[in-house]
Amino acid sequence: MKAYRVLIFIILILTALAAICHFFPKNGVKIGNTELHFPTIKDVLVGDTTIKKIEDEVPEKDSVEMARINSLRDTLERFEKAVKEGVGHFYYPNDDLTFYTPLFRKLESAKSNGEVVRILHYGDSQIEMDRISCDIRRFFQSTFGGGGPGLVPVIQSIPSFAVSQSASGNLVLHTSYGEGARAKGNYGLMCKCYQLTGGAVFNAVASRHKDTDARIKKFSTITMLYNDRNGDLSATLSDRRSTYQNTANSAQTGIHTFRWQMDTATSSLRISMRGNADIYGIFLDDGPGVAVDNIPLRASSGNQFTLITDTLLKACYREANVGMIIMQFGGNSVPVIYNDKSLNNYLTTIERQIRYVKRACPGATILFIGPSDMSKRQGGAMRTYPMLPRLIDSLRTIALRNQAAYWDIYEVMGGENSMVSWVHSGLAGPDYVHFTPAGAHRVGRTLANNFATAYEYYCSRKKISQEQHK
Repeated sequence: MKAYRVLIFIILILTALAAICHFFPKNGVKIGNTELHFPTIKDVLVGDTTIKKIEDEVPEKDSVEMARINSLRDTLERFEKAVKEGVGHFYYPNDDLTFYTPLFRKLESAKSNGEVVRILHYGDSQIEMDRISCDIRRFFQSTFGGGGPGLVPVIQSIPSFAVSQSASGNLVLHTSYGEGARAKGNYGLMCKCYQLTGGAVFNAVASRHKDTDARIKKFSTITMLYNDRNGDLSATLSDRRSTYQNTANSAQTGIHTFRWQMDTATSSLRISMRGNADIYGIFLDDGPGVAVDNIPLRASSGNQFTLITDTLLKACYREANVGMIIMQFGGNSVPVIYNDKSLNNYLTTIERQIRYVKRACPGATILFIGPSDMSKRQGGAMRTYPMLPRLIDSLRTIALRNQAAYWDIYEVMGGENSMVSWVHSGLAGPDYVHFTPAGAHRVGRTLANNFATAYEYYCSRKKISQEQHK
């Protein structure tokens, strides 16, 4: 068939259909029980305008909010699992995963309130030189603001990666542990004090180490915590830019602070002081936010807090605005715990310390960190001290019983006999007790990561609450 004939056929068919569409009754034709309907020309050419395209449909507002909340709940469940089961997870009193909520709220408001909230990290020689503390400081200051190395003694007998310092003059050290004269309870929040009788000079220079966090390499808010015995203490702060920055004079006795707020942060300073006072520490901070203070107590088993006069300790914690206290002890007692009696004696002492600190600083969150794995030669091989696992389990029980969280370095390392692997990997020293810098950083980063997970869990819970109340 030729093409023009095909075209004529198609035109005739379309004409016939158009005629049917035009003349066919709109209500159809009923034949018996059957109804016949035929579309009109408009229906054929325009189509049904009531049909929506799928992509044009918009979900109801409630559906969108519910989807968002469900997504947040999925995120919350993931963080909840990490909080409960992650490597190095915290143990909480009564399994309360909201344990850190009061702390996080306080830290979140610190910067807007123009204040410095302090986290005090007490420990034995495992935290000397700012080890472990530096890693958790990095997390807290990067998250909540703040800077500077934090609290330092007037005379630093142990070098620190955070700050270099020196002091000279009429100063006598009193400590509640180790070497130093005893002062019948007059020690302060660092478990030591420096008795000033006359004049003295304190110098501090920020760390220049390339691996040190930049946030602690400068300070602009400097505070000296002291007990003025005669009301005659004066102190002058100066830096490289100026020979005279500010002078503070005490007009009354008792526990007070001198605070200098510098217009521009500095990396070095000098404080010249004169009078009769007990100096409990100097805070080197940079702006509002969080400060993490490294307080190593070499050879301490954590039993020195009850040796500090309670009214003095309370006043120091109040002046310092403490939000959290970390107590990391137990390692120095491991070698002398060899039976149930010695174990129970130490546990009784530690429980007294936790309760004493909680009474002195009732608003602070308390975290107890137990000892790491430690080895001694047994049967020709280096093995975990026999009583160490029981000590760790008991310390965890005591901490939780007294509403303190617990963090288990022993578990993080791998448990029994893990110290041998850490030594062979260069993460611990040949004494099979102390971490190397690399090992301390691994522990510190793990602890910081768990704080980060706890904070993400807190944030997820807060977001869900906000969505539900919109």
